[in-house]
Formats: sequence, C-alpha cells, structure tokens
Amino acid sequence: QVQLVESGGRLVQTGGSLRLSCAASARAFTIYAMGWFRQAPGKEREGVSAIAVKDGHPYYANSAKGRFTISSDNAKNTVYLQMDNLIPEDTAVYYCAGSIVDAGLRKSAYTYWGQGTQVTVSA
Repeated sequence: QVQLVESGGRLVQTGGSLRLSCAASARAFTIYAMGWFRQAPGKEREGVSAIAVKDGHPYYANSAKGRFTISSDNAKNTVYLQMDNLIPEDTAVYYCAGSIVDAGLRKSAYTYWGQGTQVTVSA
C-alpha cells in the first residue's frame, strides 16, 4: 500500500507563492506518475499538474501553465508543486495522487491519494 502525505498549504495573498510537497512511502517503487489535483468547495476535483516519475515529463492544466512547476526528487520519494503568482481562484484543497500508469491528468487513472492540504489565496 502506497501512502502519500501532502504538506505546504497555507493562507497566502494574491500574487504570492507556495511550494507543496508530497512524500510517498518507501514502497512507492510501483508508481509511474504522480499528480496534483485540487477541489474547491462545490466543485469537481480537477487535475492541476502531473509528472512521469522516471523521465520527469510534466503535464499541466491550462490554469497552471506558466505559473506552476512540478518536480520530483526520486531519492526522497517526494514530488513538489511550486505555485507562483497565486490568485483567489487557486483556493482549494490540493491532493497528491499516485498512478501505476502514465496517467497524465486523468483523475480516474490514479489509485493512491493523500489526505489533502488547504491552500487559501486572499484577494
């Protein structure tokens, strides 16, 4: 069983930056892709960014392009999401997820999920 633990969410002002981290358990060697998803109140959970762990190929939702950067440190089993130029529309609970296939931003292809970390962007 793969366990994922997110951290880094907090309250930030518009235009600010945050870096989210997702630490995977030591037995995460079956993971092919890691993704970040977010869910705002009353909305569907949506894909933000993902990365193929072995080759580092990134995927970004249109809302994230140019502002967010995903990266991974395989030695630490950790994936990061650097979020810059944050806007109130980015306010959501951010979830880390793991997939055993090259899932990209396909939510249904992710098997493992963290508990989420709250990001709040004030106007």
